[in-house]
Amino acid sequence: MTDSVLSCAADPMGAAIYDFHKNGKADVLRVFSSQFEEDEIPVADLFREFEDMPELEQVALEMASGKILDVGAGSGCHSVALQKMGKQAIAIDISPLSVEVMKERGVDVRQVNLYDPAFSEKFDTVLMLMNGTGIIGCLDNMPAFFERMKELLAPDGCILIDSSDLRYLFEEEDGSLMIDLADDYYGQMDYQMQYKDVLGEPFDWLYVDFDTLAFYAEESGFSAELIAEGEHYDYLAKLTVMK
Repeated sequence: MTDSVLSCAADPMGAAIYDFHKNGKADVLRVFSSQFEEDEIPVADLFREFEDMPELEQVALEMASGKILDVGAGSGCHSVALQKMGKQAIAIDISPLSVEVMKERGVDVRQVNLYDPAFSEKFDTVLMLMNGTGIIGCLDNMPAFFERMKELLAPDGCILIDSSDLRYLFEEEDGSLMIDLADDYYGQMDYQMQYKDVLGEPFDWLYVDFDTLAFYAEESGFSAELIAEGEHYDYLAKLTVMK
């Protein structure tokens, strides 16, 4: 696992967020993958208000309590919503431009990688939304992720994390799954983003079904609770250290 942060020259999402914050609009934020055709991220969605967020995100924000860490905060929309609810949140992101935008939006934010050992505060709630498992990268990184969570969680603290089960992409009409069990886990993706002439480095991104998340959690001394399920194979989970 890396503990590095981005530079402005390799920060396409941050550049898109900065443009939208300054101008109220942004160009296309393009997403490439070796597994799928080119896609794009609607930048305006990254600035959504609480009432426009998916129900799973709303539930997570309402559940979050105590000292809250908003991981991979982007534009800061979740931290802003938490502040409006009267809650205490600290946001972190590896993107320098996103951090600059969040500062201008009044968010308490740090440009720091989740795995940076110099970042050693304790939190009652670690919030990881908008496919929060993505930051883990791949299943092999699960043990390191949970060890890091033990370092950051206060006693009786919890992780609120969402993800999606991508098995629907492999379902046949009869309900069977066309998944090669000898291949990598089907939720492990590789992505690369581009905004205008800013091209980011390729990165791994993990979508994980709840049962698999719960298995790795238990292996690392955590319990996993399924809090809510969305309309399209997505879910919100609560992870806590076993007593």
